[in-house]
Amino acid sequence: MIGNAVHCAPAQTPASRSAPARPPVPPRLTPYGLRCEHRRTPLGVGEPRPLLSWRLASAQAGDDPVAYELEVGDWSSGRIEDPAAIGAVYGGPPLLPRTRYGWRVTVWARDGAAGSAESWFETGQDVWQASWIAHDPAAVAHMDPPTDGDQALSHHGLLPCPQLRTSFESTAGVTRARLLISAKGLYEARVNGHRVGDAELAPGWTDYRRRIQYQVHDVTPFLLDGENVLAATVADGWWSGFTGFDPRRPGYHYGRFPELIAELHLTFDDGSTRVVATGEGWRTGHGRVRYGDLLKGECHDARAETHGWDLPGFDDSSWRPAVVTGDDHSLLVASRDEPVRALGELLPISTVLVGPGVHLVDFGQNIAGRVRLAVRDQEPGRRVTVRHGETLDGEDRLHTANLRTADATDVLITAGGAEEVFEPRFTYHGFRYAEVSGLDRLDDIRAVVLHSDTPWTGTFDCSDPEVNRLHDNIGWGQRGNFVSVPTDCPQRDERLGWLADAQVFLPTACFNADVSGFFSKWMRDVVDAQSPEGGFSNVAPLLSGVADEGAPGWADAGVLVPWHLYRVYGDDRFLDVDSMARWVDFVARHNPDLIWRHRTGPHFADWLAPGPATPREVLATAFFHRSAALTAEAARVRGLYGEAERLGALADRVRAAFAEAFVGDGGLVEGDTQTGYLLALAFGLLTPEQGRAAAARLATLVEESGPQTGFLGVNLLCPVLSAHGRDDLAHALLRRTDPPSWLYQVRHGATTVWERWDGVGAASMNSFNHYAFGSIGEWLYSGVAGIDQAPGSVAFREVVIRPLPGDLSRASACYESARGLISVSWHNDAEGFRLETRIPPGATATVHLPGGDTRRVTSGDHIFELVRGETA
Repeated sequence: MIGNAVHCAPAQTPASRSAPARPPVPPRLTPYGLRCEHRRTPLGVGEPRPLLSWRLASAQAGDDPVAYELEVGDWSSGRIEDPAAIGAVYGGPPLLPRTRYGWRVTVWARDGAAGSAESWFETGQDVWQASWIAHDPAAVAHMDPPTDGDQALSHHGLLPCPQLRTSFESTAGVTRARLLISAKGLYEARVNGHRVGDAELAPGWTDYRRRIQYQVHDVTPFLLDGENVLAATVADGWWSGFTGFDPRRPGYHYGRFPELIAELHLTFDDGSTRVVATGEGWRTGHGRVRYGDLLKGECHDARAETHGWDLPGFDDSSWRPAVVTGDDHSLLVASRDEPVRALGELLPISTVLVGPGVHLVDFGQNIAGRVRLAVRDQEPGRRVTVRHGETLDGEDRLHTANLRTADATDVLITAGGAEEVFEPRFTYHGFRYAEVSGLDRLDDIRAVVLHSDTPWTGTFDCSDPEVNRLHDNIGWGQRGNFVSVPTDCPQRDERLGWLADAQVFLPTACFNADVSGFFSKWMRDVVDAQSPEGGFSNVAPLLSGVADEGAPGWADAGVLVPWHLYRVYGDDRFLDVDSMARWVDFVARHNPDLIWRHRTGPHFADWLAPGPATPREVLATAFFHRSAALTAEAARVRGLYGEAERLGALADRVRAAFAEAFVGDGGLVEGDTQTGYLLALAFGLLTPEQGRAAAARLATLVEESGPQTGFLGVNLLCPVLSAHGRDDLAHALLRRTDPPSWLYQVRHGATTVWERWDGVGAASMNSFNHYAFGSIGEWLYSGVAGIDQAPGSVAFREVVIRPLPGDLSRASACYESARGLISVSWHNDAEGFRLETRIPPGATATVHLPGGDTRRVTSGDHIFELVRGETA
């Protein structure tokens, strides 16, 4: 039975159960969602041959593409016969720097009907003129100490955030103005008093010894005839502030003080051009931001506000000349990802006076972000302190022990007046609660949600409200930990890009949001951190003295992440076969008998597994095989057939070595742990007969004790059980409420996923916003709702619809895939089973119905109904 299925749009807030209305579906085949290098209308594209991609929609079933044409400026690809295409690399003449290019894609259906869409992108910088500049660090070191004894004006050796400015004359009308800007540290730029862009914590975190990203902003509307001012405030950020969990001085990892580089390119109505660049002639001083640090917090002394410093007419003669610190532009690269942005606000759900002038505010949701506070009618010099925490202690006061050395404290020194608004700009915190001291009343306070701007692509809903809350928690955890890099936690003195956390959570992340640009940037960080010998690090960007290279399951992310990104988004440029092969060969050199026994770095095992420890050699060798096998596949995709054959043979030998060393009679895997069986089954290390026996043993272990996996096994738990006929057991795990379980966290008030299954542990290692155990989210989409991709398929060209109802009565999910919208909605009751689904143009699907019946369908809307006692 075929008809119109129920569809939904990607929700904008993970906690939302409803979806906004979608635009009407076009009647015939039409491209939409156009991207250049995985971004909408990007300014400053650095790739000389960018990827231009699109999604497809049509209200007509079976309206599939057969060909496309790309037009970029005056270049055309001509008609290309390719029914699978959802993108193509630009193949025209070299692109000019700092130039806007309009582009158009046309797609043809089988009957000759054509649909088109247009977009644009701008290219980035080729040659820089600007110099790096900074406030004189020697002058900062010898600043006079505060005279009022207020210790809020200095903190742990952190320095005030410099303000830098220059003015210039413009006598002709400006028709185009582009600001190219970056910093060693963080920057916030202004043109004639207007804030430039909406990026937060820009330019983002990279290993500054290898790459420094710059951003491009259109500032044309801000320019004036006459005097103009280009200004910026800079802060330490990851560059020279406290970073990671190293307790040593700020600036230990990269640099000692923040620096700025910028070029303002002006085009006038007479065709002339001018560049205003950082260098000699810039002036620098200090204002209200007395320090800003990602871990320690931020202090504003509103009495020190330099009013008008970013406007024409300001007298900067008392300011110091900025110091030129260098002219090296070799590390500057165009941004590959969307920046961190302020993407939501939360009002308090409760405010309690817990002491004289001390208010405890509950925002109801654990987030990464900051507090914005309005202070009214206060005398000058009043100190207002905002402390942050994820939870409360046993006496309903703010719990901060799990922050370790991160103070997460922001301070305002009031100037006095009718209203002052305090909102930090160069820090962020992981928190649900804020403790505000120093005020008799709270007027207006809210939490501002910060995260990298990864467009949300997935929604999920089912008949169990607790499972829905779990899904929301997973989404909030993803947003709170995708802050420039995929961090492990947003609250304590860590916030590092741990590779294992990222690789196990990636399949869930890809369903929830479009993370293609985000991970395109981060995979550059991963490769930047690779050692000359081939070892991937355990964190990226790399920090001095933080984490060695080579932990099994951690460093393997250098292979597992790009392979999954390729399969989801269809961009084979994710597959850096050279770096992947160097990692595999690195492990092989250290372990010539192909059992990964010898340490290539630390070994974290199956981190935080509550049950018996999986033998380290079993776990490590399983990942060795997986990386070798996937690298062979990657080489085949990139046309490196000799390398594919070599690595495929290595993978076969590792599999044989694993079987001989660790697999006993009846499929018993050494250690007899859940994770051991999960890895062996998921990574194809067993014969079919061994696999059946191992799956049965796995089921027994799960039935006996619930989930006993850590970070490296949890993402496989429900998918592997389902793949071996134990959907019932996977559902039982999903809805289990005793610890260890996901719903135990939900029932104990979690609004994000915890670091530990039960939330119990030493405060120094007990985060309440860690996403690794949230990797169950993939199975909510692919298992419960039933949206999956066939083995060997790329970018959901071959869709699998296989809902697993368990004892749920309904579920639905929508996923804005790289090819187009896929949706599923099913109901299961006493009368029967009803399934509605949408498949995007260019894709086909195999639909698996309860009872074992399967149907092959084309693109379009489809409805299937099973009446109890009847077959489909």
